[in-house]
Amino acid sequence: MLLPLSNASSSPEPQIKKPKSPPDFRRNDSFKSPKAFLAAHYPSFNQPRICLFLSIFFIQILLLVAFRSLPLSLHHRRQHFPFPLSTRHHQHVNQTVTTIATAPSIVKEEGSCEFGKIFVYELPSALNKELVSNCDELNPWSSSCAALSNDGFGPVATGISSVVPENLSPAWYWTDQFVTEILVHNRILNHKCRTQDPNNATAFYIPFYAGLAVGKFLFFNNSSAKERDFHCEMMLKWVQDQPYFQRNDGWDHFMTMGRISWDFRRSKDKDWGSSCIYKQGMRNITRLLIERNPWDYFDVGVPYPTGFHPRRDDDVVQWQDFVRNRNRKNLFCFAGAKRSKMKNDFRGLLLNHCRNASDSCRAVDCAGSKCSNGTSLILETFLDSAFCLQPRGDSFTRRSIFDCMIAGSIPVLFWKRSAYYQYEWFLPGEPEIYSVFIDRNEVKNGTTSIRKVLESYSEDKIERMREKVIEYIPKFVYARPQGGLETIKDAFDVAMDGVLRRFKEQGQPGYRW
Repeated sequence: MLLPLSNASSSPEPQIKKPKSPPDFRRNDSFKSPKAFLAAHYPSFNQPRICLFLSIFFIQILLLVAFRSLPLSLHHRRQHFPFPLSTRHHQHVNQTVTTIATAPSIVKEEGSCEFGKIFVYELPSALNKELVSNCDELNPWSSSCAALSNDGFGPVATGISSVVPENLSPAWYWTDQFVTEILVHNRILNHKCRTQDPNNATAFYIPFYAGLAVGKFLFFNNSSAKERDFHCEMMLKWVQDQPYFQRNDGWDHFMTMGRISWDFRRSKDKDWGSSCIYKQGMRNITRLLIERNPWDYFDVGVPYPTGFHPRRDDDVVQWQDFVRNRNRKNLFCFAGAKRSKMKNDFRGLLLNHCRNASDSCRAVDCAGSKCSNGTSLILETFLDSAFCLQPRGDSFTRRSIFDCMIAGSIPVLFWKRSAYYQYEWFLPGEPEIYSVFIDRNEVKNGTTSIRKVLESYSEDKIERMREKVIEYIPKFVYARPQGGLETIKDAFDVAMDGVLRRFKEQGQPGYRW
């Protein structure tokens, strides 16, 4: 348990007494030479010894000023994080050359809470801890206990050392895509800007496991709207009774909802999901989701959890170097399953397109359980391919986009809502520098060939795009230590910075509506 953050006591600054009368600075003295000035005010200046002493003294002053203007020693900096951050830097590690690239805002500032502090509510256990304890009841088909083990990271990935560097294999887990609520809660309890005094807080975190609460009812045809809304209503009743919620009507509150936004936007009782986001009291709460509604200001998209959870800075650096130097045998790849029940199934079209270009494209048919957690097949496919085709999933986004970029492969997108309108805090602002966008309708009607589009990219262009993807990898991962990495900001850190910055902006006059 993190100890309360204490504020350094500040004592009043001592007042500087003004002199009773100002010093007598005569204007004509300021234009005399130094020698004349000293001779006039200090008669002993004409003595040779005094003159020699003062000359030596002035030389020492000049040398001191000169040395202070030189750069300080770089030994106090971590050498594998270059300054400025956008530059390329080379260092020797184990007799090999490593090229390090870090994206802006990825290096932590020690002890900095410039945007404020976070207070974490202690909710009734039925809204978080008990849901995890009853993990056998969260899935209608099987137990979810393994998926929620290891603080939400899931089982350690076995048999993956043949694909990734052996010393990095302990940093890989078979992580479920719907566990951000647990990952964020565990990390925020140990966040450097957490305060246990709500009066000192800029932001208030509500650790409600909304996704776990509703997930157990999504696939039961006989579940009622009341059952799907039960936990959300319990949470809102509790939170709305808190004086700090009432003070700003929830504008400075935030939470993580571990599924896509549409799972919490039921309009009618008979429809899919819960109506949690539409409940009274939710309107002003900022929500971290793996897929946001682009037209809702309070929805913030955060990366899907992948399998890579670095234990320290060096894990990130070594992984970046590994994917940078990977020999990629395929121009592009596609991993996915057909949706045969869907009219004009685009996934099936891409699968066929890839198979027809088998000399350039590697296809992985994910029918059945071939691509489920517990296999390294998809990771190996992405590692071996320069580009990876990323259609929409069951919703507009899919975890595979982040699996692809973690492997250093360049995503090829067909819906702008799959990434560009989703993860603004985590992706570069210019989509063309890290991804390819192809109009899906042109692929459907045969006027555009995916293969020809990708073959038009030069090796130099591909390398620059891949480097940008690799540069942003730290922003896509959720680190394993509950205190985070030493100096690198991961997805959690970026999200917390974004929330605190947003709340500070909201405090400006006329910002709220």
